[in-house]
Amino acid sequence: MRLGGLTATAVLGMAVLTACGGETAVGGGAAAPGETPTELRLALGGESEEGYDPTLGWGRYGSPLFQSTLLRRDAELAVEGDLATDWSVSDDGLTWTVEIRDDVVFSDGEPLTADDVAYTFETASEQGGLTDVTALEGARAVDDTTVELTLTEPRSTFVNRLVSLGIVPEHAHGDDYATNPVGSGPFTFVDWQRGQQLVVERNVDYYGEAPAFDRVVFSFADEDGALAAARAGEVAMAGLPSTLATQDVEGMDWTVVESVDNRGLVFPTVPDTGEETEDGLAIGNDVTADLAVRRAVNVAVDREALVDGILEGYGSPAIGPADSTPWANPDAGIEDADPEEAARLLEEAGWTDSDGDGVREKDGVRASFPLLYSADDSLRQGLALAVADMVEPAGVEIVPEGVSWEEIDRRLHTDPVLFGWGSHDPTEMYNLYHSSQAGVEYYNPGFYSSAAVDEHLDAAMAATDEGEANEEWRAAQLDAQGDGFTAPADAAWAWLVNLEHTYLTDDCLDVGTPQVEPHGHGWPITANITEWAWRC
Repeated sequence: MRLGGLTATAVLGMAVLTACGGETAVGGGAAAPGETPTELRLALGGESEEGYDPTLGWGRYGSPLFQSTLLRRDAELAVEGDLATDWSVSDDGLTWTVEIRDDVVFSDGEPLTADDVAYTFETASEQGGLTDVTALEGARAVDDTTVELTLTEPRSTFVNRLVSLGIVPEHAHGDDYATNPVGSGPFTFVDWQRGQQLVVERNVDYYGEAPAFDRVVFSFADEDGALAAARAGEVAMAGLPSTLATQDVEGMDWTVVESVDNRGLVFPTVPDTGEETEDGLAIGNDVTADLAVRRAVNVAVDREALVDGILEGYGSPAIGPADSTPWANPDAGIEDADPEEAARLLEEAGWTDSDGDGVREKDGVRASFPLLYSADDSLRQGLALAVADMVEPAGVEIVPEGVSWEEIDRRLHTDPVLFGWGSHDPTEMYNLYHSSQAGVEYYNPGFYSSAAVDEHLDAAMAATDEGEANEEWRAAQLDAQGDGFTAPADAAWAWLVNLEHTYLTDDCLDVGTPQVEPHGHGWPITANITEWAWRC
């Protein structure tokens, strides 16, 4: 049997654990009672194809393992210090001043100073990688433990760069850093076999809570391989979709983690006028450009049924792109599915079924459109098919199409697409709905535009107070005047469900209190890996 590029024999051989007292165990399994195995094996997926350099994007989700960050988020997503002992923002929002610990060393024994912090932020800004540091104008070390980060404009979300950007050593940040990282995090790099596994060891010089395990091996098995490895006792944890959470494996149970990992369909909100993007892609859809159609779809969808039927109960109905975060607006959702109300909205807007074929028409245009989803994603397929069935009684025809991402790239401005998003950074909300982001990569593919929403999003980004910023983020979803991008207002998307991430976990492995996870099932569970403990 082959597990994600590894033969079962090879996996078994590498997963043998040497427990305290000389006993051996497999996959984190049966060490002697009261003893912790020295090695833990996990099948979580989430391999970083670009390597492990934070200035290129490593560490955006979950723990950067090898590097420390200035700040971090706790289980409730509140910000707290990591390297930072204190931090402040100037009244004009342009200067962030951060004080850091004076007792931190990199894994090569060299001290970590404010010079390394300044170097990391400057380099990340110049690299233009997946970590967005575009607002940074400059970074400088005031002294060994103080760094100043200057922005080009106020940016409330810059705090997330302090949370996610791992600090690299200026003296050791060479061309091979991504494949041989040096850092000050809880683990040190040992070996990376692309497509197979990553091996890390406890950092004996780590300043924080010491991990309970000397060594952790991450297997990059696919879902089938991860489940097979769990059944064989070869891993202590396997990240698996909720569709497999009905499986029983002896000696293991399911760890269920709340997430902001959501699924929803984005509507083209402008009509087809023949306009094209700079890349020659067509824009617009005459059906979904009608607000009544977008609202009707939102009203007709039974989100509770999607959770129960498609997610096996592991999830919740979605209101917007940021549910379960401090900046979510809980008043911006649809309370109950109502196909009759959906039909009424369409009827009032002039969509009628004059020929009796079950699909409404207006001005010669049928209320019919495709719904694109990635063909290799069974969850999105299930959601797309279910949504099509739910809106049919209202007289709207949705035709699900499983296609390649290349095909989605070609059609995402003309046809609704079932996407997945979810972040600990509200910048994602700005990117999905601000008019300036229309047609930028996968951001705002429906060319949604609202002056009121733009005003709230701009105010949220420019705020220097977190509470003030959150008020504006919530208002962009739905404000007191009834403006917003959510279902009761402009209905630019039909958000469907928030996923709960499911992990098959050894009965002896205590994973503490996991953080509410972002989009990306698997690696985010490692955010609190230093809290994990063996309880047998």
